Amino acid sequence: MRPGILIISHGSRDAAWVSLVDEAVEHAKLPEGIPAEVVFLEIVEGRLIQDGIDRLEAKGVTDLFVIPFFVSGGSTHVDEIAYALGVKEAASFDTDLEPFRVQARVWFGEPMDVDPIEMAQIVMERSRELLGGRQPEETVLMLVAHGSDHPLFYDRWVGGLQRVAVRIQREMNYAAVDTGLLLPEQLYDKIIRWQTETDYTVMVVPLFLSSGYFTNRVIPNRIGQAVCVYDGQALLPHPLVSRWLSRQVHQVMQRR
Repeated sequence: MRPGILIISHGSRDAAWVSLVDEAVEHAKLPEGIPAEVVFLEIVEGRLIQDGIDRLEAKGVTDLFVIPFFVSGGSTHVDEIAYALGVKEAASFDTDLEPFRVQARVWFGEPMDVDPIEMAQIVMERSRELLGGRQPEETVLMLVAHGSDHPLFYDRWVGGLQRVAVRIQREMNYAAVDTGLLLPEQLYDKIIRWQTETDYTVMVVPLFLSSGYFTNRVIPNRIGQAVCVYDGQALLPHPLVSRWLSRQVHQVMQRR
């Protein structure tokens, strides 16, 4: 067996977004001597998934350990990538993604919310910064994520968010840890409900890999005139993301 590591993220036209992904991988503790490629589902020319597969197989890789560098298993991209790599016989929705050319055996990891130890710790750190002088018992923490209109993927998004929420509530003792998705639109109505029915302060923390269009424009637009505390910080850059990558690589390589 000659192992290789393929870390797959979404991709962006924003070079800073791509750099944050690269830096997170650079600081992860990957096994020495094993070739690794950081690739993207779309947009980043020369670093697409097939490019990475080809480069690793050209080095003689026979076993490909794939890390889906995505926030949630609710992302349709995680599902279609698994299908296109031959991990599953069919995608769970209609996808235009064609199967990749791959000769190596593929071992597929999990996205961040399946075992969200590091994600929960990052959110707790962000939320402590937002608290200021407020008491957690008088504050509702609202986790906001992309979501999906597809019932199967909606359930996966909700399940992942709930795993994060449970971990946070064990340690922080907020009045509540609530969740709000952008698909279907939930955020504004949930903030308004807390605002009108209680005296709690609502703090909104986004669960997005990196800051960008959604954290800077979509979420503020959805919040609208609702009163809450929000600073738009995403998971990157944070060293715990690199720790998650290290842990996920170790876990998937133990499955062989």
